[in-house]
Amino acid sequence: LSLPFAAVLRSSSRLGCFSHLPSLCWKMEKGQTVPLRRSKRGWMWNQFFLLEEYTGTDMQYVGKLHSDADRGDGSVRYVLTGDGAGTVFKIDEKSGDIHATKRLDREEKAYYILYAKAVNRFTNQALEGQSEFIIKIHDINDNEPKFTKDPYMARVPEMSDIGASVIQVTATDADDATYGNSARVVYSILEGQPYFSVDPETGLIKTALPGMDREVKENYQVVIQAKDMAGQMGGLSGTTTVSITLSDVNDNPPRFTKTLYDFRVPESLEPGSVVGVVRALDADIGENAEMDYRIIGSDGPGVFDIATNRSTQDGVIVLRKPLDFEKKHQFGLRLQVENVHLNPRFFSMGPFRDEASVKITVEDVDEPPVFERPSYIMEVKEDAAKNTVIGAVSASDLDDKRSPIRYTIDWRTDMDRVFNIHSGNGSVYVLRELDREENAWHNISVMATEFNNPQQISRVPVFIRVLDVNDNAPAFAANYETFVCENAKANQRIQTIGATDPDEPLAGHRFFFRVAPEAAGKANFSVHDNKGSAALASDPWWCLQKSVYHVPVVISDGDFPMQSSTNTLTVRVCSCDREGNMKLCNAEALTARAGLSTGALVAILLCVIILLMIVVLFAALRRQRKKEPLIVSKEDVRDNVVSYNDEGGGEEDTQAFDIGTLRNPEAIEESKQRRDILPETFYPPLRRPAPPPTYDNNGDVRDFISQRLQDNDGDPTAPPYDSLATYAYEGNGSVAESLSSLESVTTEGDQDYNYLSEWGPRFKKLADMYGGEDSGGES
Repeated sequence: LSLPFAAVLRSSSRLGCFSHLPSLCWKMEKGQTVPLRRSKRGWMWNQFFLLEEYTGTDMQYVGKLHSDADRGDGSVRYVLTGDGAGTVFKIDEKSGDIHATKRLDREEKAYYILYAKAVNRFTNQALEGQSEFIIKIHDINDNEPKFTKDPYMARVPEMSDIGASVIQVTATDADDATYGNSARVVYSILEGQPYFSVDPETGLIKTALPGMDREVKENYQVVIQAKDMAGQMGGLSGTTTVSITLSDVNDNPPRFTKTLYDFRVPESLEPGSVVGVVRALDADIGENAEMDYRIIGSDGPGVFDIATNRSTQDGVIVLRKPLDFEKKHQFGLRLQVENVHLNPRFFSMGPFRDEASVKITVEDVDEPPVFERPSYIMEVKEDAAKNTVIGAVSASDLDDKRSPIRYTIDWRTDMDRVFNIHSGNGSVYVLRELDREENAWHNISVMATEFNNPQQISRVPVFIRVLDVNDNAPAFAANYETFVCENAKANQRIQTIGATDPDEPLAGHRFFFRVAPEAAGKANFSVHDNKGSAALASDPWWCLQKSVYHVPVVISDGDFPMQSSTNTLTVRVCSCDREGNMKLCNAEALTARAGLSTGALVAILLCVIILLMIVVLFAALRRQRKKEPLIVSKEDVRDNVVSYNDEGGGEEDTQAFDIGTLRNPEAIEESKQRRDILPETFYPPLRRPAPPPTYDNNGDVRDFISQRLQDNDGDPTAPPYDSLATYAYEGNGSVAESLSSLESVTTEGDQDYNYLSEWGPRFKKLADMYGGEDSGGES
C-alpha cells in the first residue's frame, strides 16, 4: 500500500481514516497491515503530516474528522482546539474538514498538538470523547548552510609541513537532519588553492604546500563553501572567508649592511661616548630578529666596546679608554652579529651570524702641553741668594704643530712672590730670602701655556723644600731663675739648664755651655757641660756678698758655622736653715716667690678695666637723660641761649669752635675735622685768606663771626640753620669787657648791635633781642 501519509493506531479498537481514502482503514499487527471493516464503536487518529512552505493559492487541506454518530443530517458539530486552532488551522463544523490558513515553516514550529471532539449541535452533548492528535510539518530543503563566523582569522607558522592544521570551520543547516539530506553539509574550498585544503566532512583547513615563506607572502585569503544535500546538485550552499597569516620563525640569518665601516673621532672624545653605529638586517621579525653584537678582533684591546640597541637592533660602538693621537691614530675592529633565539630546525639553512670590519681614525686635537712628570720636588738651602736656580720643569706640545711653551707661576699659590720661573726654559729660581724656621715647604703651581694658543694651559704642582743651615744661635730652653742658700756648700749643684735651637742639623743638636769669659772667676758660680745640658754649681772659693747674681752663660752649637749666644741666669740668695729649707730671702726674692703669677695679674687687671668701663657707661647714660633748660628771655641770669627747637651738633660736637681761634683769629685751623659734618674728603673745605687784623673795639669778634658766617653759608655740610654756637671771648680791648650775661646787665646799653640786622635771616632773632630801640629799657 503506497500512501503519502502514515497513521499509527493506539489500539485495535480505534481506526484512522483518511479523507482521500474514506473506505479504507487499517490495523498494524506484527509489522503487517491487516484490512479491517469499519466498526460502529467510534473513531481515533494519532497524527497528520503537512508540507511546509506551501505555495498554492488555496488553503492547504490537512484532513477530515468523521464520527460514526454523524448521520449526515447536520446534527453533529466538530470542534477543534489546541495549537493554532482557529488561526493556523480551521475546521468545517459540519463536514469535519481541516485546512491550514497560512504558509507554515518547520524551522519556526515543527509540529502542532490539537484536540478534536464531536458534539450534538442542538444539545451540545458530546458524541465522542475528546481525542488528541498531532500535525507534523514535513521538512523541505529551504535553508542554506550558515557558518558560525565570517570571517575566520587564523595563523600558521611559516615553513610548515604539508597537512599542518590551520583552523576548523563549522556551518549549520536549519533543516531537519533526521529527514533526508536537507541538513547534510559538505565543505569545499573555492579560493586559496594550492596553498590550503579543507576536509569535506569536518571543515578542517590544512596546509597544502611545503615551505611557505612569510618573507615572500605573509597573508592569504581562503574562501570555504558549505553545501547541503550532501553536495548534490540542487543543494543550497553558504560561504565564508578565512584570513590566514603566516607567523614568523627564525629562518633567516642577520646580515651587515656593509662589509667595512669607517668612523672618524677626535682624540678628545670622552670615555663612554659613542664612536659610531653599525647595522645588520634580519628578514625575520619580533624576537626572531633580535641580535647580539660583539668584537671578535681588535688591535686596541679594551679601547672600544659594542652594545646592542634593543629598540633598533643596531650595534653601538662605545669608547672605553682615552684616545691619544700622538700614540695611535688608527684602530681596526672585527665585529660579529648573531641571532639571540635560534631554531634548531633551520640550522641546515646556514650559520645564523655575520661578520664585518670597522676602521676607526683618530683625529688630532690641539691639546694642552704635557709635563714630563706629574709633580716636581725641589730643594733649596735657606741661605740661597736671590736669583738662585733651584730646579726646572719641562713640558712639550705633543700635537703636530709643536708649539713653543711659555712657563709661568700661578701667583695664587705664591702670594708672597718668593719664587719665579724663566718663561722659556722653565727654570725656577729664588726671588726673596728664605727662612726654613718660618716655612719649611712651599707648594706652588707652574703653568705651561702654548705660545700659539694661550688658551691651552696645563698645570703641575711643584713642592719646594727649604733645607736648613746653621743660621740661628742656641738659647736657654726656659727663663731660668733659681735660688741658693747663703750657707750653701762649695761645688753644690744649683740648677740644671738646657738649650734649644730652631735649626735642625742632620746629626742632631749638640750644645756646649760655659760661663762668659768676662764673668769667669767673678760670678762665684761655674757651669759644667753635660753633653747637651749643663749644671750650674757654686765655685769652691765662692763668697756670697750680694742678694742677686746674674750669671752670663755662653751656649754654642756643634754645627758649622758655629753659632753661639750669651744668656743670663738669675741666682737669688736666701736664708736657709741647716737642712737647707729656705727661711727668708731679700725683698725681690720674696716678691718673686710669693707674688701672683702673670696670668693672675692679667685677669685682675681685666676685671678692673671692665668695672671702670661699666661705671663710665653708666655715668654717660645718666648724663644723656638730663636736659638743659632753654633760655626764653633776656632776664635769665645765665648765658643767653636762644632755643631754635633743634639739638644742634650734640654733646660730642667738641670741635664746633676753638677758643684759641677767638684769641687769635688770624690762625684758623682749616684742616680740623668736625664730628657733626661729613669728612672733607667728600666736600673739600673752602680756603679763604685770613682777614687783615683790625683794632676796632669789637673788630676781632665781628670779623671772626663774619668769616664763620661766610663759611657756613657756602658749606653744604654745615649744621642746620638754627644751630647756635656760643663764644665766651670778649675780644682784644673790648669796651664791653666780658660777654657773660652776668655782667652784661650794666654794659648792654653801651653796645651797638644794629649790625646784627645786616647779617641775614640767621641772626634775625639776635637782632630783635639786642638791636631794638627798647632793648636798653628791658635790660
